[in-house]
Amino acid sequence: MLFIFQALKLTQNLSLKLTKTLSLTNPKSFSQRHTTTTLPNLKPLNSKISSYMRNGLVEEAQKLFDKMPLRNTVTWNAMIRGYFINGRFVEAVNFFNQMPERDIFSYNTVIDGMMQCGDVDGAREVFDGMPFRDVVTWNSMVAGYIHNGMIYKAVEAFDGMLLKDVISWNLVIGGLVNCGDLNLAEDYFRQMIVRDIVSWTIMISGLASAGRVVEARELFVNMPVRDVRAWNAMMVGYIENGQIEIAEDLFQKMPEHNFESWNELISGLVRSKRVTHAINLFMEMPQKCQKMWNSILLELVRNGLIKQVHAIMEKFPYSDVVTWTNLIVGYFGLGEVGGAIQIFELMQARDATVWNATVFGLGENDQGEEGLKLFIRMKESGPSADKATFTSVLTICSDLPTLQFGKQTHADVIKSGFNSFISVSNAMITMYARCGSMHSALLEFSSMSSHDIISWNSIICGYAHHGNGEKALEMFERMRSTDIMPNHITFVGVLSACSHAGLVDQGRYYFDFMKSECCLQPEIEHYTCIVDLLGRFGLIDEAMNFLDQMRADGVEVPASVWGALLGACRIYKNIEVGKIAGERVLEVDPCNSGVYLILAELFLSGGKREEAEKIWAQMKENGVKKQPGCSWIEVNRSAHIFLSGDSSHPEFSRVCCVLDLIHMELEIKISESNAASFQQIKVPFDGHYG
Repeated sequence: MLFIFQALKLTQNLSLKLTKTLSLTNPKSFSQRHTTTTLPNLKPLNSKISSYMRNGLVEEAQKLFDKMPLRNTVTWNAMIRGYFINGRFVEAVNFFNQMPERDIFSYNTVIDGMMQCGDVDGAREVFDGMPFRDVVTWNSMVAGYIHNGMIYKAVEAFDGMLLKDVISWNLVIGGLVNCGDLNLAEDYFRQMIVRDIVSWTIMISGLASAGRVVEARELFVNMPVRDVRAWNAMMVGYIENGQIEIAEDLFQKMPEHNFESWNELISGLVRSKRVTHAINLFMEMPQKCQKMWNSILLELVRNGLIKQVHAIMEKFPYSDVVTWTNLIVGYFGLGEVGGAIQIFELMQARDATVWNATVFGLGENDQGEEGLKLFIRMKESGPSADKATFTSVLTICSDLPTLQFGKQTHADVIKSGFNSFISVSNAMITMYARCGSMHSALLEFSSMSSHDIISWNSIICGYAHHGNGEKALEMFERMRSTDIMPNHITFVGVLSACSHAGLVDQGRYYFDFMKSECCLQPEIEHYTCIVDLLGRFGLIDEAMNFLDQMRADGVEVPASVWGALLGACRIYKNIEVGKIAGERVLEVDPCNSGVYLILAELFLSGGKREEAEKIWAQMKENGVKKQPGCSWIEVNRSAHIFLSGDSSHPEFSRVCCVLDLIHMELEIKISESNAASFQQIKVPFDGHYG
């Protein structure tokens, strides 16, 4: 189908070039222009204007035009065409309206330009006002209608043409093929008296794209003359229909190949997972293409063959920074951080993309601190950070979390001028929210000139995560007043907010609203939120009914939902349902130490010590050990991690000493408070001690 687009553009350009030639050879098309016959020196100036416009030097062309003491129609046409080429639609139309006299090329240029800019009515108005029309004029209208998706208006214009050339036929046939009306395209093709190679090639490409490859081959065989584009179209047809072997055979039979021939077959082999054949064909290619080589190796990377790609890259000297970056991404995807870092360090030249990929990969592989160190190296000796860099760094700050480094990065963002990019602002909102600074998150959200769905989700989920359910729902209602539609993540935040705030009725409402009004099918996270909401407030039976409804709807209850129900049973001492929920979780995740401990605690609280001992025995038999509790705190820009039962921290004794002092102070304060309260108690005395 790509060929059809190219053919349409080519035929349209040929029409305009033909008109331009006629205009130059007969500048008196509509009137006797004595200036054009007496001022031959205008030709080099007109050519210079055209050259300026082709190279985007619009202001220079305008200055030259203004300096010219005399101008002819060709001068004006060069300016008008140049304005359209450079997207200056208003100036082009203004110049056309100011023209003292016009020729056929003036009209055809404006019609084509207006159509390209989507002003179909304006083009039609110019067309209707023409004193004379040639076949190029009609072709411009047909091509313009096709360009604006008005294929049957194009057909209507084509049918109204008194004189048609082969370009006219190719335009309308190509347009019909492109919009899928292959039957009408075939009718017009049969009506053609004179066909060129483009006519045949358009039909071959259209039939093949529709899966009618046998009919396409018949047309190909019947072509009186074939060029390389026709061979390519037939070969691509076979590739699109999964017949890669026939495409290879056709490639070998081609009398000549161009770059597109090699590119299409190599790309087809890559898509067909025949990467070895693609590499071999690439080696035969007379002129190697870096982009094609990268696409071959990228396909191998996507299939997880990272070490094979690495070996190929070491063997053949065709790789560039893009290839090595893809390999680094591949190693990170496998979790082989060492391999990725080794390649990064060995690279002679590194652009911003490879730095960004490495920082991001470290963050994704739980080595965020190393990612931040690499970012500091990048600031000191690497390329300038861009929005992708800052987004990755802020994400790492969110995951660690480290508020201090996040604030420093925010300052860097402002200094670099990237604070206006919505993706960077979204990352800052998430960073502040996860680091516990909702005030800063809201400030960043409020400073944004516009918001997307990620912006709203970040602020809603931030408030929900910190237990401020009312504020989260308030932000959601504000979002509903915009034209941004909520998605699945939005409702995870909304339902989580309802759960944290104890808004049972609102939770039920928003769950139904998500399904009925927003047409979003609930996912595991949404079911988990509802069960957690109901369970938190002792509605265990309703939660069980909800699970029954899930199963009735064909949704398998996941472990996370059973886990939420188990947590509720722990709070409300519901041993019967808790046992069911715990067993369901352990079926999926038998190494979850927390579930064993909750079940044992639940049985002990109900006086069922034997059942608790069975759980402990099962836990020991499965080799499950309780994961130690972990907490961390950031002091003076340094993170300190503490594990339950671990005394290896270098400041452990000092920390214990300070904690003992705080404990003593609390005991003193409590004693003083109790004494003061006792003295304030007044007992009435009636004169008797008994």
